[in-house]
Amino acid sequence: MKHCVLRSIGLVVTALLLSTGVAEADVGTGGVSGFAAGFFHPITGLDHVVAMIAVGLWGAQLGKPAIWMLPITFPLVMAFGGFLGLLGVPMPGVEIGIALSGVLLGIAVLTETRPPLFAAAILVGVFAIFHGYAHGTELPLGENALVFSLGFVIATGLLHAVGIVIGLLYQWPWGKITVRAAGGAVGAVGAFFLWNALA
Repeated sequence: MKHCVLRSIGLVVTALLLSTGVAEADVGTGGVSGFAAGFFHPITGLDHVVAMIAVGLWGAQLGKPAIWMLPITFPLVMAFGGFLGLLGVPMPGVEIGIALSGVLLGIAVLTETRPPLFAAAILVGVFAIFHGYAHGTELPLGENALVFSLGFVIATGLLHAVGIVIGLLYQWPWGKITVRAAGGAVGAVGAFFLWNALA
C-alpha cells in the first residue's frame, strides 16, 4: 500500500514538473491560447503552485470533510476573484495577498493547526480571491474569458489534488513528518515572495 501511494505521488509530481517546463516554454512565445493559456497560467507561477498545493495538504491533514471542502472552496471563490480582475475592479495588495497565502497556509500545515472548518474555509476563500484576481487581470488580449477561466480553475483543482495525494501520507507517523515538512517548504517559498512583494 505504501509503495502504491509513493508511486502515485511520484507520477503526479513528475507530470506536474514536466507540464511546468512545457508551460514556461510555450507561454512566452505565444504558443498557447484559450483553455491552454488559462491552464498553464497557475502552473507557471511558483507562488500560485505552492499555495494551491498547500490547500490540498491542509485539507488532507484536517481530514473529512475538509479534504474535499477546502479544495472545492478555493476554485469557486477564485473564479469570483478572476471575474473581479476581468472587470478591472481595483484591488490593492494582490501580490502581498498571494505571498501571504503561501506563508500562512504553509505554517498551518507545519504546525498542524486545526481551526473550525468554517474558519479554515474562510481563510482559504480570502486567499483564493487574490489568486483569482491575478489570473483575471492577466487574461491575454483577444482571449475568451470563459475558456481561459475554465483552464485556470481546472489547473488549480489538479494542484489541489497533488496536495491531497501528498497529504494522504499523514496517516503514517513518517508521513506526518513529510507533510509538515512540505508545509514548511511552502511557508518558506511564500516568505520569499512576500519579501519581494514588500521590497
